[in-house]
Amino acid sequence: MARPTPRPLRITANVLGLVAFVLAIFPVYWMINSSFLPRREIRNPVPTWVPFGGNLDNYRTVFETDQFVNALKISLLVTGLTILVSLVFAFVASVAVSRFRFRGRTTFIVALLVIQMIPVEGLFISQYKMLEAVDLLNTIVGLSIVYVAAVLPFTIWTLRGFVSGVPYELEEAAMMDGCSRTQAFFRVTFPLLAPGLVATGVFGFIQAWNEFTLALVVMTREDQRTLPLWLTTFADVNRGTDWGGIMAGSTLIAIPVVVFFLIVQGRMVGGLTSGAVKG
Repeated sequence: MARPTPRPLRITANVLGLVAFVLAIFPVYWMINSSFLPRREIRNPVPTWVPFGGNLDNYRTVFETDQFVNALKISLLVTGLTILVSLVFAFVASVAVSRFRFRGRTTFIVALLVIQMIPVEGLFISQYKMLEAVDLLNTIVGLSIVYVAAVLPFTIWTLRGFVSGVPYELEEAAMMDGCSRTQAFFRVTFPLLAPGLVATGVFGFIQAWNEFTLALVVMTREDQRTLPLWLTTFADVNRGTDWGGIMAGSTLIAIPVVVFFLIVQGRMVGGLTSGAVKG
C-alpha cells in the first residue's frame, strides 16, 4: 500500500502548480483584455486590468479589413493539407520502421533526428529556389509542401513510439482467429493508434496554423498571406502599431486552435477505450 503524501508537500505542490498556471495563462488574459481597450488605454502607463468601458471597435477593425477572410481561408486550407498529408506519410513510415526490418532502417531513424536539429532558417534559400523552379511560390500547395517537410520528421518519430508500444502478439492472435495480416492490423492495431494520430495531428495543426517565417518567405504577395502574416498589416511606419487590432486579431486566430484541441481531446480518450475494447 502506497504511503500518503505529507500534507505540507501536497500544499507546496498545489501552490507551485497554481503559480505555473497563472504565469502561463496571464499572457492570454492580457491579449483578450487588451483587445477590448481603445488605443489610448493600451498605451497608458497605468495598466487596465479589467476592460470596463471597453468596446468592440478593435474587432470591427479586424472584420472591416478586406484581407482577413482571404487570410483565414488560406490558413485553413494550408493547415488542413499539412495535417492530412503528414499523417498519411508518417503513419506509413512509422509502421514500416516499427514492424519491419530492412536495410537502411537505422540510418533512416538517425536521419529523422538529424533533420530536426537543422535550423529552419538554414533551409530558406534552398526551399525558395526549389519552389520557384516548379512555379509554386505564392501558392497553397507550395506552402503546404514546405510545412509537411517541417512537420513530418517529428510526426514519424512520435508515431513510431505509439506503433512500437502496441504488442505484435495482438495481431498474431487476430490472425489465428481467421483475420488476414491486413485485417488484423486495421481491426486491432489501428484503433489503438488513434491517440497517437490525434496527438501528432494537434502538433501539426498548431505548427502550421501559427507558423510565420516560412510563410513570410514563400507567400510574398499581399493577397496570399496567412493569418500570422496578415497581422503585420496592423504595424505601419507612419501610423505606428495598432496594438488593439493586433490583440483582437490574435484572439480570433487563437479560437480555432482552442476549439480544435477541445474536440480532439475527447477523441484521444475515446480512441484509447475503443481500441482496447476492439482488441
